[in-house]
Amino acid sequence: MSITKKLYGTMPDGTEIFAYTLDNGKGVAAEIINYGGIVTKLLVADKNGKTQDVVLGRASLEEYLDNDGYIGAAIGRHANRIAKGEFELRGRRFCVGTNEGANSLHGGFEGFDKKVWSVTEIPGETAIILSYISLDGEEGFPGTLSVAMRYSVTDENAFKIEYRATADSDTVCNLTNHSYFNLGGHESGSVKDQILQINADFYTPNDSECMPTGEVLSVEGTPFDFREPKPIGRDIAADFPQIKAFGGYDHNFVISGKGYRTAAVAKSLETGITMQVLTNQPGMQLYTANMLGGGVHKGDVEYKVHGAFCLETQAFPNAMKFSHFPGPLLRKGHTYNHITEYRFV
Repeated sequence: MSITKKLYGTMPDGTEIFAYTLDNGKGVAAEIINYGGIVTKLLVADKNGKTQDVVLGRASLEEYLDNDGYIGAAIGRHANRIAKGEFELRGRRFCVGTNEGANSLHGGFEGFDKKVWSVTEIPGETAIILSYISLDGEEGFPGTLSVAMRYSVTDENAFKIEYRATADSDTVCNLTNHSYFNLGGHESGSVKDQILQINADFYTPNDSECMPTGEVLSVEGTPFDFREPKPIGRDIAADFPQIKAFGGYDHNFVISGKGYRTAAVAKSLETGITMQVLTNQPGMQLYTANMLGGGVHKGDVEYKVHGAFCLETQAFPNAMKFSHFPGPLLRKGHTYNHITEYRFV
C-alpha cells in the first residue's frame, strides 16, 4: 500500500497541480489530480494479470482545462441538471449558472470540476482528502459550503469516494464523480458488448432537454430494464422515444432499497474485469457517452461515441422542482454524507 505524489502540470496563473497515485499493492491503483478532483487513471488487473486502465482521460493538464464531457471530474455543487437554472428555497428564488442552453448542468459555468482543491494525505492509509470552500453566491448558490472528498483504495480492491459537506445556511448539495468507464481498457473502443446490471425497478424519463419530467416509470418491458444482466448495447438503438431522443442512455435510475447497497454491476467478458458500484444515494445516472469525442486523450487514443459508460450516483436531477423526488437540500447544521465505491471482484 502506498501513496506517491508528482507534479502534473501548472495552471495559467502558476499554481502547481499534483497527481496522487493510491496503490493497494494488490492490483488496484487510482491516480487523482487536485485540479477538479479528477480521476485520471484507474488501474485494475484483468483475468490474465495484465493491468488495464479502465477510465477514460485527457492527455495533459492543458487538455483538462477544457474538459468537455467532465471526464473523470468531481461534480458540484449540483450534479446533473437544474431547469432554467432556477430553484426556490425558504421562499427565495435563486438563479444559478445556465451553462447548457437555458439550463444549469453540473454546477454551472465554473463548477467543482474546475476548482483547485487542497489535499491532505492520510498517514498509514492509501487515502487523500480533497477540500474546497465554495463561498456564498458562487455560481449563484446560497450559503458558504465546506466540502471534503476522501479518495481511497481498499484491501477489498475498491476505489472509494466519500463526500462530506456542511453549510452556514440552507443550500443545495448534490455531488458525484463523472468517470467514464470502459472495463476492456480505456483504449478498447465500444462498450456495447460489456454487461450491465442495475438494481432499479424504476427510472425517470426526460423531456427534450434531457430534464426529468417528474414522472417515475417502471422499467418493465422497456430498454431501461437492466434488472438482469444484459449487454449495454442490446437496446441502445431501440425504437423507443426515450432512447432515440438522446442517442442512447442519459437517464436517472431509482436505485432499489435504502442505505449502503449495490446499485450496479458491470463486466467485460474480454478482460474478465467485474466492477460493483455501491452507494448510499437514491439515484444513479447511466450515461453511455452519446456525445463522446474530440480533444486529445491519454495515449493518443481517439475516443468515440459509446466508447464508455458513466454511473453517476446522485440525488435526483432537478429535484427542487418535484416534492416527490429525493432532493439535494442541505440544511444548516446538517452534514451531507455520500459514499460511492467501485469494487473490483
